[in-house]
Amino acid sequence: MGKLKIYDINTPRETIVEERDAIYLSRTPEQRFFAVLQLNHISVAMNGGKPLKYPQGKGLVIRKPTA
Repeated sequence: MGKLKIYDINTPRETIVEERDAIYLSRTPEQRFFAVLQLNHISVAMNGGKPLKYPQGKGLVIRKPTA
């Protein structure tokens, strides 16, 4: 499972982006792939067990929630 990191509001956005880029680029392609699968699993769990994306015949399309 990933970690939640809370940044100080005085930290410049560029510093945060550089830090996240360094972490991402230090991972192997396999680690990046499994991180995407993990995020997908979390998004389904947070959406009440329903996926955010559905097959539409031309790839996957993100469906907007009906309100």
